[in-house]
Amino acid sequence: MSEQSRSPYRHPRRGGRPGQGGQGRSGPPPAPRDPARRVAYDVLRAVDQRDAYANLLLPSLLGERGISGRDAALATELTYGTLRLQGSYDAVLERCVDRTLSSVDVEVLPLLRLGAHQLLSTKIPPHAAVSATVDLARRVVGHHRGRFVNAVLRKVSARDLDAWMSVVAPDRAVDPSGYLSVVHSHPRWVVKELARALGERSKDGLVRTEHLLAAHNERPRVTLVAKPGRATVADLVAAGAEEARYSPFAAYLPEGDPASIREVHQNRAAVQDEASQLVALALTRVDVRGDDARWLDMCAGPGGKAALLASLAGQRDARLLAAEVQPARAGLVARSVRRAPRDAGRVVVADGTAPAWSPGAFDRVLVDAPCTGLGALRRRPESRWRRTESSAADLSPLQHALLNSAADAVRPGGVVAYVTCSPHLDETDAIVRGVLSERDDLTLLRAADHLDEVPDLAAGPEGRYAQFWPHVHGTDAMFLALFRRGGEA
Repeated sequence: MSEQSRSPYRHPRRGGRPGQGGQGRSGPPPAPRDPARRVAYDVLRAVDQRDAYANLLLPSLLGERGISGRDAALATELTYGTLRLQGSYDAVLERCVDRTLSSVDVEVLPLLRLGAHQLLSTKIPPHAAVSATVDLARRVVGHHRGRFVNAVLRKVSARDLDAWMSVVAPDRAVDPSGYLSVVHSHPRWVVKELARALGERSKDGLVRTEHLLAAHNERPRVTLVAKPGRATVADLVAAGAEEARYSPFAAYLPEGDPASIREVHQNRAAVQDEASQLVALALTRVDVRGDDARWLDMCAGPGGKAALLASLAGQRDARLLAAEVQPARAGLVARSVRRAPRDAGRVVVADGTAPAWSPGAFDRVLVDAPCTGLGALRRRPESRWRRTESSAADLSPLQHALLNSAADAVRPGGVVAYVTCSPHLDETDAIVRGVLSERDDLTLLRAADHLDEVPDLAAGPEGRYAQFWPHVHGTDAMFLALFRRGGEA
């Protein structure tokens, strides 16, 4: 094999699946001696090269390979820790590689990031972190590139993380967004948009923005929802969870596998962020002035909010129609709403922008619009590296159309909830203002008034929106706007 083909730098024809590489061998790779690091590496490769989601792929690989206990815990820490601080590690690695980091082979870069995480953010002894990562490198990309990984990680180990940040991060006083971008591992444009959503300007120091960015890099606790009429918070507490602060249906799981809880296994409870529960609950608390029998979840996949709404609808002798445009996701929704009280949930494959229902057919409508997901960066850290500055603009026409369609679907006197898992103002305030400017039959309600158990929620014009924040509420950054359609009930 030529020296060029064994180089640790990219060339246009190199590809392959996670874990491929080495000295041109054929057949399956040898069994990993270090299953935790190998599975972390394979997930990082798949996230980077195949747009996989770590929260879906990692549990699948752990199960397939029979990895549990301490090895599973280590694999989880290495995977998510590396993804969360990837921006910081890349800034360090740029100083330790003698070419641009973008030129490093796609098979090698995850190894460098994995090693940097162990060296800079864990208690693993430096010699063990380097040795274990180099051994993995030799097994998955070959001895030549293993030597390259060894040389780079030796340079990384020369300083701790704080010392490296003082070297690689811009001066905070001169470039506060750039400083926060490197130190807290977020793209610069994300830092700026989050600061804008928080109402902060660079000259003011971006203190709240820094608290939010830091919260994104903390491990989120697992939050469960007890589906009303099928399980209770007391059931979850008896299984080892702790009663939640805000949602009457939520409990926090301090440790362990949620699937091991009987209620979760039986689909009577599920994993769901507390803010996600509360925005659905808020819709059900608004007086709809008249009949209250027909509810719609217009963008229901994967089904968490639909399951809660179906359970609540069943308790009120109402019915929920859950619509989802993608058939596979509609299947997930069907599983979520199965066995709701009074069989209150029905699922259809339908496009909310070209609805299969008649105008004014529903009393309550939820539109949980597709968005950039910048509110869920704690749980999906890779999303910050996938989205671009144009992502919100690309989604805006769809969000606008869905909210308009939701307003058409609700009857006069009925209520619409517009929800995004993003605080980006182009996906929240701009969409609401745009639709309101085109219609005279919608009234914007004070959303926070319907969630008065949660402090510091009011946002937007005259405090009419509800905005959750990870650093304030310990939840995803869910946005909620509530509307009433005018006219006689």
